[in-house]
Amino acid sequence: MQKDNELKDTSRSHRAPGSCDVALREEDGEELRQVGKMMKSKTDEEDYWNSSKFNAFTFDDADDELSRLKESKKAVNSIGELIEEDDEEDLEKVSWSGEPVGSISWSVKEMASANQRTDREPAFPKISTQTPSLNKSQSGLSLSSLFKGKAKGGNLQSFSDMLGDSSLRLYTPELRKPKSEYKDLVGDWSAEETVQRLQHGKAVSLEKFRSLQDKLLLLDLAVAAHDGNAITAVLIYLKRTLCKEVLFRELESRQTALRHFIHYLTETGEQRLLLELLRALGRTEEAALLQYKEYKNITDENKRRDFLKSSLSLAFAVEDMAHIQDHYTLLERQIIIEAADRKAEREGKVEVFQKFPRKASILNMPLITTLYYCCFYHYNEPEGTFSSPLNVRQTFKISEKQYFTTALAARAKLKAWMDVDALFSSRNWLGFTKKKSPLSFQRVVDILQKNSAPTRVLQEYVGLVNDAELRISLAQKHKCHDIVINTYRDMKDRQLLAEYRKKVERGSAEETKIDELLSNLQIRWKN
Repeated sequence: MQKDNELKDTSRSHRAPGSCDVALREEDGEELRQVGKMMKSKTDEEDYWNSSKFNAFTFDDADDELSRLKESKKAVNSIGELIEEDDEEDLEKVSWSGEPVGSISWSVKEMASANQRTDREPAFPKISTQTPSLNKSQSGLSLSSLFKGKAKGGNLQSFSDMLGDSSLRLYTPELRKPKSEYKDLVGDWSAEETVQRLQHGKAVSLEKFRSLQDKLLLLDLAVAAHDGNAITAVLIYLKRTLCKEVLFRELESRQTALRHFIHYLTETGEQRLLLELLRALGRTEEAALLQYKEYKNITDENKRRDFLKSSLSLAFAVEDMAHIQDHYTLLERQIIIEAADRKAEREGKVEVFQKFPRKASILNMPLITTLYYCCFYHYNEPEGTFSSPLNVRQTFKISEKQYFTTALAARAKLKAWMDVDALFSSRNWLGFTKKKSPLSFQRVVDILQKNSAPTRVLQEYVGLVNDAELRISLAQKHKCHDIVINTYRDMKDRQLLAEYRKKVERGSAEETKIDELLSNLQIRWKN
């Protein structure tokens, strides 16, 4: 003590008098004012959050029970100065009865209440409305552990495991569906009401209609309502509950329902039942055509040929039988041609296969495509062979116009202009050769132009067009100048010829020809 007093006296002796004391007092006053401002702002901030219904978010507020205890202690001790927060371990935990947690009396009561709960276990565990308070230091949980899935103390326990804990589960009984959902199925509806509900798209059970009379009444009402969905729904029920013989017999007298049933079987692909229905109704031709269409599902050409051969014994109509016979004959011929051409193409002995390789197989191709193929690769073959175009024309009775158009397109594609010219050549009874065509020459020019025919070839057939204006139009379109010049000369139209002279190239043979015609005094021009 004596030493301390000496130090105080020494410090006082070293202080500067006057201004030094004033300076120290001013500095102390400035510091007190700053501390007061900080305390005031802190107090205002705390008043704001305490007076608002919202709380500021901090990571220290994870334990709500601990915060409430602290606030209660502050209220009881209401002291004007700031109170430092106590450590969590210094707080005394009490039960709802006011006894300290962990005391002997508290332990005895807890054991007794646990035994009573075990003896009176209900069918569904009682849902507690009280949220158990967890000590932050003892639980080993934190806000970060909930997201990371593990506890503080290193015990690996995921968030889903904590939710799956039996002590935290909430059990609720399974609620039954409302009776209104079952009303549509179990309602005692009449036949009229049932059809009305089907029209409106509502669920309804048809199982109550058990007798044949009730089922047919339901079908008749659906037909009278002119609702296709209702008719189909009733037909599906009858198909499931009636034998085929009874169903077919009753549908025979109900043509509207029968058409709906045939369409339904066609859309669903029930070919066997549809065949039985058509045969039972005596509609053998429709049954034969339906069975014939099954060839589309056969991919192997030999099996398809055999199927078509067996289909010839079915009860087709006369016109249909001719088509089925042609189909079988055509496929049989295609198989023979395909085998021979594949071999020739592989050996490389036929020139046309080398210049123009085949892009696809001829199998299962239409008749006109087969004729085009034969005109392209086998045009000059004798008529006795299967691949001869003339043989194909004779066998399948192809018209002259169809054969001419196909052959013209095929030979023009090959640029075989001599064969094209031979198609038009015909001799009269005097022995004169004349160009004749079953097609209009305008159509002939279009076909040749699509196959890139040269101007000299086009000019020959443009000149055969009878109409003068059409001939001039085609000639100008395809730049056949001689045809235009000759047509204007035959028309004796000097003005049109002079106008056309401006369109031809200067110094060309066409310009020279026009000049000669314009200077020819023997031509009697009409203008």
